[in-house]
Amino acid sequence: MSRRKGLSHEEKRQKIMELFYEKKDFFQLKELEKIGPKEKGVISQAIKDVVQSLVDDGMVDTEKIGTSVYFWAFPSKAINIRKRKLDDMKSKFQEVDKKAKISVIKVEQAKVGREENVARTEALASLKELQETQNKLQLEIQKYRDSDPEVLAQIKENTQVAQAAVNRWTDNIFNIKSWCKNKFHIEEEMLNKQFNIPEELDYI
Repeated sequence: MSRRKGLSHEEKRQKIMELFYEKKDFFQLKELEKIGPKEKGVISQAIKDVVQSLVDDGMVDTEKIGTSVYFWAFPSKAINIRKRKLDDMKSKFQEVDKKAKISVIKVEQAKVGREENVARTEALASLKELQETQNKLQLEIQKYRDSDPEVLAQIKENTQVAQAAVNRWTDNIFNIKSWCKNKFHIEEEMLNKQFNIPEELDYI
């Protein structure tokens, strides 16, 4: 019979946060090491590191009173943290959209023959940067998949807006490639190679 797979570090963090939210009380480390395994299935040896990681991330508060150190976390603070996180992500999405619009303008300029090579190079550089930003934001959203549903819904909506912006000017890059092929009779493979356009360039 196979042994049961243990909890990951992130799962342990979630379990301990659940414990704090459910109890709504103050605990010493030894108390958490006692009830953590019983109520949340987190082994006592891991409690200290897990709690410290939550303290480091600002999710759990701690205070030394006399010779004792207490830990606590309440749902109201978690809501505020998620709101701040959402505001930060909104700002990042706005920056992504701004860069996408600038890239669209450059591609449009390239269509009428104004600094075509430079415009395409800059557009491709912007594409790579935006795709990397998009990937990071998607990972960030995945990290908060167990957070408030309304917050996640807003994040998902913003992701779709950013994705549409990226796809919009990716389409313009395809259009300018087609324009160059027809105007200068250049094979697509040669065009990609000459201007460092990735063959795997596609919509996301």
